[in-house]
Amino acid sequence: MEIVIINGPNLNLLGRREPEKYGSMPFEQFLSTLIKQFPQVKFSYFQSNHEGEIIDYIQQIVFKSDTAIVLNAGGLTHYSVSLRDCVAAVETPVVEVHITDIYSREPFRRNSLLTDVCKHTIVGQGVDGYRQAVVWLLEQPNLTER
Repeated sequence: MEIVIINGPNLNLLGRREPEKYGSMPFEQFLSTLIKQFPQVKFSYFQSNHEGEIIDYIQQIVFKSDTAIVLNAGGLTHYSVSLRDCVAAVETPVVEVHITDIYSREPFRRNSLLTDVCKHTIVGQGVDGYRQAVVWLLEQPNLTER
């Protein structure tokens, strides 16, 4: 199985941006621990601060069989109808992840346009939410079969 992790705007700053909320570990360092923990999974990683690049990337990988997506869309979660429509249009299973608990933060962060078009959502678990998403995907029988 291949799991593609996609991070949206400002998540390239993990480890430096508000460490009290997002932790002090750069994502690439965390990704190396995921790769070691799940040797049976082929991981790919993509990060962009640009909505259209994320949409283009998702559209490029949707035709790969035995592939799933772990998506932390960052701020795009709350307003990007285009990203929501993209996720809704693809058959590739998508798990939504948020490092912080978006439901207990500022009012504008409490709405996710992605939750209802994703297979599963994990919030408020820190970067461990990505690991939890991988475990959830691996536990789903035939999730990526088409």
